[in-house]
Amino acid sequence: MAIASGSRHRLAAIAEVTYGTTPTTPAFTTLRHNSCNIGLSKDAVESEEIRGDRQITCFRHGNKSVGGDIEGELVYGEYDSLIEAALCGTWSTDVLKAGTTRRSFTIERTFQDITQFMRYTGCEVNTMSISIAPNSMIGVSFGFIGKDQSIAQTAIASSTYSTLTDTCQFDSFTATINEGGSPIALVTEMEVTLENGIEPQFVVGSSTTLRPSIGRCNVTGSITVYLEDQAMLTKFQNETESSLDITMTDPDGNTFQIEIPKLKYNSGQPDVSGEGSVTVSMDFQAIYDSVDASNIVITRNPV
Repeated sequence: MAIASGSRHRLAAIAEVTYGTTPTTPAFTTLRHNSCNIGLSKDAVESEEIRGDRQITCFRHGNKSVGGDIEGELVYGEYDSLIEAALCGTWSTDVLKAGTTRRSFTIERTFQDITQFMRYTGCEVNTMSISIAPNSMIGVSFGFIGKDQSIAQTAIASSTYSTLTDTCQFDSFTATINEGGSPIALVTEMEVTLENGIEPQFVVGSSTTLRPSIGRCNVTGSITVYLEDQAMLTKFQNETESSLDITMTDPDGNTFQIEIPKLKYNSGQPDVSGEGSVTVSMDFQAIYDSVDASNIVITRNPV
């Protein structure tokens, strides 16, 4: 009996025209990924009836929830549609800002060695995180909230799948960071997270969600720096507005820039736990910037 192997796992997605409905004859985009745990979960509904024999006589499955994460390494052009969906914006001349346009996907997981297909409809990007650390590829993660799951042993009729790309990932060696408009070379770690506050909505008569509600575009993050002087700590102490922009360049020369045009730091403490170099971890909150009309701006520049 064959057992599924992670090395044969294929991940693919296609944008939906109608929320929760997979397009006919879908042309799936095959996604590069390091891990995926998107799946179906159900609430439990149990009778609270009191009986003299102390038994439970009825247990049912309740509301269905689809959710989980796709984790990978940032590759130029690989996740543009998911990043666009995360920001609810639209790429315009290679610039993307936060907006209000919602997009959903059908995500398909294929365990190719045992020919099993698991499909998740109505998947919207609820969270996106990009992380940078020394001596590593730049990580990216997308968290999804979806509608329903189906399982099959065959592909959808007339479906097609794109060929996986082999473009090299962005890495921390070629990343440059500006803080407050000036280069900063003291960063040991950085993470930017976007949260959309998507929450399922259930009604009587159905176990699957209506289209979920969506909240604000909340961009937060953290930056860890070596303690060199009081400049960064003073910005936290005085509630001084600042900015960050990170530019990444791949081996082919493509660049990808993430800009937080206005932010405030909300932590900063130089803890000492040993005799080595002292670092300061500073959390930040992005704020709407009237000049860019967004709290985050992403720019892609192909070779």
